[in-house]
Amino acid sequence: MIPRNKYHSRVRKALVRAPVVALIGPRQCGKTTLAREFLSPGQEGYFDLEDPVVATLMENPMTALQNLRGLVVLDEAQRQPALFPVLRVLADRPEQPATFLVLGSSSPELNRQSSESLAGRVEIIEMQGFSPEETGFQTQDMLWQRGGFPRSFLATDEEDSLAWRNNFIRTFLERDLAALGFGMPPAAMGRFWSMLAHYHGQLWNGSEIAASLGIAPNTARTYLDTLEQTFLIRRLPPWHANLGKRLVKSPKLYFRDTGLLHALLGIRSSSQLLVHPKLGASWEGFALETILRATQPDEAYFYGVHSGSELDLLIVKNGHRIGFEFKRADVPKVTRSMQISLADLSLDEIYVIYPGVRKYHLSDRIGVMPLEQAVLEQTTS
Repeated sequence: MIPRNKYHSRVRKALVRAPVVALIGPRQCGKTTLAREFLSPGQEGYFDLEDPVVATLMENPMTALQNLRGLVVLDEAQRQPALFPVLRVLADRPEQPATFLVLGSSSPELNRQSSESLAGRVEIIEMQGFSPEETGFQTQDMLWQRGGFPRSFLATDEEDSLAWRNNFIRTFLERDLAALGFGMPPAAMGRFWSMLAHYHGQLWNGSEIAASLGIAPNTARTYLDTLEQTFLIRRLPPWHANLGKRLVKSPKLYFRDTGLLHALLGIRSSSQLLVHPKLGASWEGFALETILRATQPDEAYFYGVHSGSELDLLIVKNGHRIGFEFKRADVPKVTRSMQISLADLSLDEIYVIYPGVRKYHLSDRIGVMPLEQAVLEQTTS
């Protein structure tokens, strides 16, 4: 068992502040395990809506919930849309006799009900799989290869890890899409998802992808929206400002879990990963996701100019602008793009993240450091 201390602390504090706390994230990322640290399944007030008996009981949610006191956990809440208007009524009661922890994977109905029925009453916490902070940076390479889903990372060997990820992909396509309310053919989404793996770390080009698959551009965008809403893809927006330059306006795409990326690319082992053409892009996505999860920035972008200058990541937090470049190189050097980005974006500094172990400076505002060091500096500053 790897403790999820940061998530535990965030949920605990949120339950004090808000009558309803929604813990959302992809399937199998550890939401249920975390919820059971607050309330065990055998206790009154714990409802697993995947259980047919519980689902029948919750067909009349007001009757089931109105007399409960203390913490109430509702797992897989997206399966019962009728819950949310009832939760609004229960959350507005004087003295709030019960607090509700709602677990769910994103779905159109969950998103709509949370924003409409529970506006001003719910605090949303997004959960993902393991991060290097949780597993220890000494396991960073294995986490990068296998991804952060607990059963994939903790598998006994590479073969078992890959088998779990392949099964996750198949189950997501054949069962979860329909259960979450996304009406699209599993085979078509599977082809789209596999093609998207080859665009990891690249600009979104919906027309090109749609033409390759023989689907309409709007359909391709709908498929992308679905993968983003289910926390499997990150769409990183471009920085927009009036700089007198032709800025890139398309978002960049990243798989949020590199283990799934590797499975869809057919990468079966660490040795195959190290010689794969997507090696650099894969490591960039892993490092980028680690930084975003550690820093929890107010805003996050990439910066690109059609003339060629670019910056992998720009975060804005507490009024500071910090740039990140991710280089799968032994000795990164200052580039013209870094110097242009410093000036154009008025950056406080640029961190060049590389797989080495030594920290050093390239200039007064450009530093090279390992991923672990960057996380440490950003979380303690």
